[in-house]
Amino acid sequence: MSESSVRAVGWARSLPIDSSVKAARDWARERLRALGWTTDAPDTADAVLLTVSELVTNAHLHAHSDAQLILAWDNRCLHVVVHDASPALPTPRSPDNESLGGRGMLLVEALADSWQSRRCPYGKIVTACFRPHLVHQEDDASS
Repeated sequence: MSESSVRAVGWARSLPIDSSVKAARDWARERLRALGWTTDAPDTADAVLLTVSELVTNAHLHAHSDAQLILAWDNRCLHVVVHDASPALPTPRSPDNESLGGRGMLLVEALADSWQSRRCPYGKIVTACFRPHLVHQEDDASS
């Protein structure tokens, strides 16, 4: 294998609009368990699960769409990707103190190492990347 090759593992799941966000979270938890994150990086695993909840909720509630959830681990970053049918991009906004909602993307921004959204031919994708604490230590050791 060449030096530029990336070793990755990934999973995908379609979540119809009538499915529960809990189903998405439970599915993601099993993938995190397979990676060892629930034991080795529980804080990061919790951040991923909260992000999955927020992004799938946004797809169902705001985009009025099914959600396609993809988790891809490339040995440096876990990419949490959600596709929905709306081309409207999410933006963090200042929450209204009187409102119960409006804080989802602020949470994602605070929890993820990075995030981005972009339009695609059939809607948009939102991607949040997470590096578990162990990866940060390895990065620091190689510096």
